[in-house]
Amino acid sequence: MKKLLLSLALVAGLGLAANAQTKDPAMNGSKIGVGADFAFPMGDLKDGYDFGVGGSLNFQAPIANKLNFVGEAGYLSFTGKEVTFMGVTAKAPSFGSIPVKAGVRYFLAENFYAQGQLGAAFSTESGGGTSFLYAPSVGVEFPVADKMAIDFGARYEGWSNNGTASFIGLRAALNFGL
Repeated sequence: MKKLLLSLALVAGLGLAANAQTKDPAMNGSKIGVGADFAFPMGDLKDGYDFGVGGSLNFQAPIANKLNFVGEAGYLSFTGKEVTFMGVTAKAPSFGSIPVKAGVRYFLAENFYAQGQLGAAFSTESGGGTSFLYAPSVGVEFPVADKMAIDFGARYEGWSNNGTASFIGLRAALNFGL
């Protein structure tokens, strides 16, 4: 009987401890996130480029229960790879872009979210132009302190400007509650 009562007390104590964990600040208020972005080209973009890397700033503000407005701006640099065309090998030039996006993030569960964003990608290269972009994503936020969370997200991002360039993007960020 003592073992049963001790087991019940232990289970109840663990339940209270789990319930007392820090909640994600994104669920309760506005926040700013600073992140590292990685891009893995797909389709035609993959033919000339291996990898993209950059950083981004993210702002979130609640607009309804479990729903946040999201605004984001950053920089991505894609590294060109050697391409052979008609017997001639040349390295594709690297290029940079400044993606600016806005959208919504919906929390499916306390820490798991689905997000959709639209925006523009501004080329940093001479004559590079501007592309319309769309980016559906999923992710998870882990609270690490009061008003601080680690955010991991994965997205498909497409840029459309006389053709489509697309990639799988990964973002690791530290979010600070305001």
